[in-house]
Amino acid sequence: MEQIPLFEDRPPALQLIGGILVPMLFGLVTGFALAWNEVAYLVLVGPVGIAGGLLAGTEHVGADQGFVRGLIGGLVFSSFILLGLEILNEEPTAELPDPQAGLVVFITLISGGLGALGGGYRARFERRREGTAAG
Repeated sequence: MEQIPLFEDRPPALQLIGGILVPMLFGLVTGFALAWNEVAYLVLVGPVGIAGGLLAGTEHVGADQGFVRGLIGGLVFSSFILLGLEILNEEPTAELPDPQAGLVVFITLISGGLGALGGGYRARFERRREGTAAG
C-alpha cells in the first residue's frame, strides 16, 4: 500500500497550502453552508471534517505530531467557519454555542484528537511495515 508523503518532506509552499490554506477555504465554505443550509453544514463539519482531520494526521508519524497538526488545522478551520458566517452576515441555520467562540474551542480540541489518531495509525503502520520488511 502506498503511503501518503510525510508533511515534513513536502516543499514549504505545499506545507502552507495543506496546513493553512486548505483549512481556511474549507472553513469558509463550511461557514457559508452554516448560513444557508443546516444539513450541508452538518455534513461538512461532521463526516467530511472528521475524514480530513484523520487524513491530515496520517501525514505525520506519531500521535504527538498529528495532535499538533490537528490543533492548528482545527483552529484555522473553525475560526474560518465563523468568519464565513460573518461575511454573509446571516443567522446560523444550526444551533451554535453561546458564545460562538465555544465552537472554535470544541472543534480545535476534537481536531487535535483526530490528528493524533491519524498520526498514531501512521506510526503503527510504519512499524508493522518495517517489521515485515525485516522478517
